[in-house]
Amino acid sequence: MRKRMMTLAVALAAAGIGVVTAVPPNAAPAATVRPLTVGSDRPSDSPVTSRIAVHFDLTKGQLPENVAMGPDGTAYVTFAAARQVAAVTPSGGTRILATLPAPADGGVHTPVLSFALTTGIVRTADGTLFFLYASGDAASTGLYRLRPGQVVPRRIAALPADGLPNGLAFDATAKRFYLTDSVRGTISTVALDGGPVEVWSSAPELAATGFLGANGIKVRAGAVWATNLDQGTLLRIPVRHGRPGPVRVAATGLVGIDDFAFVGAGDRQVVAALNGPNTVVGIDVAGRSRTLLTAADGLQNPTSVAVRGRTVAVLSAAYTTGVDPNLVLATLPAR
Repeated sequence: MRKRMMTLAVALAAAGIGVVTAVPPNAAPAATVRPLTVGSDRPSDSPVTSRIAVHFDLTKGQLPENVAMGPDGTAYVTFAAARQVAAVTPSGGTRILATLPAPADGGVHTPVLSFALTTGIVRTADGTLFFLYASGDAASTGLYRLRPGQVVPRRIAALPADGLPNGLAFDATAKRFYLTDSVRGTISTVALDGGPVEVWSSAPELAATGFLGANGIKVRAGAVWATNLDQGTLLRIPVRHGRPGPVRVAATGLVGIDDFAFVGAGDRQVVAALNGPNTVVGIDVAGRSRTLLTAADGLQNPTSVAVRGRTVAVLSAAYTTGVDPNLVLATLPAR
């Protein structure tokens, strides 16, 4: 595990994403107060409060990569290095739902990272989980489905072994998935029931420029939104009769941006995880960003965020800090 994390740390450094100083778990306060408003240029009288809700086990490879929230507050999480999918209850209990088999070569041919990992995850309304697995192996890299009560996931779409499938989003109206490939610099689509994979966009704005390109992805308000880690951008691509329209760069200067989530029902407020800088930021409709959470709140290379009402769940994988993978819960100020 330590070797894997050192490999990733070297890759991050080579990509210009600084390795941050580790913060011991006992140094993070149970709650912090920050007079910040999502997407605002000025402080608010209503604070953001945060706490570390769950500490994961680094020695077991429990490096949380992505999250999907259930209606009861359960967080469905992919543990990257453990190749697992888990359910984390609101009380902090963690239950492993499935473990993907390691490829015969141990995953050393997984592009860039050199270890097999579970990545993006989506939960549909019936409780079925869909998630991505990148292994560098044509026989196992792909999109998987795990129905409630099942313990063995089924691969429903094969993906290129020389890519790194990363972010996953679901369009319930069109009944299809959108997924990013951070190495190939693409967004692809797959039907709800699986089957053939179609490259939907390979626009240059999605390309990697040294490490990882297209990363997080969401579908919102008639558009596909994605991040580019290398380029530090948040992108909006309108969906026009199922096809991509022109790419608009919605925000820039977001070094090491990973996953993101929308606040509320519209698309005017975004919360995003900046992995290398060890921060979570709010981004407004004009593309302006504002720091909401930092390492002082317990962040350890945040990889993904989810928003339910005013609560933001932030997962940290500790890829380069190597100290405390965790789940931080923060409360946004009332608007």
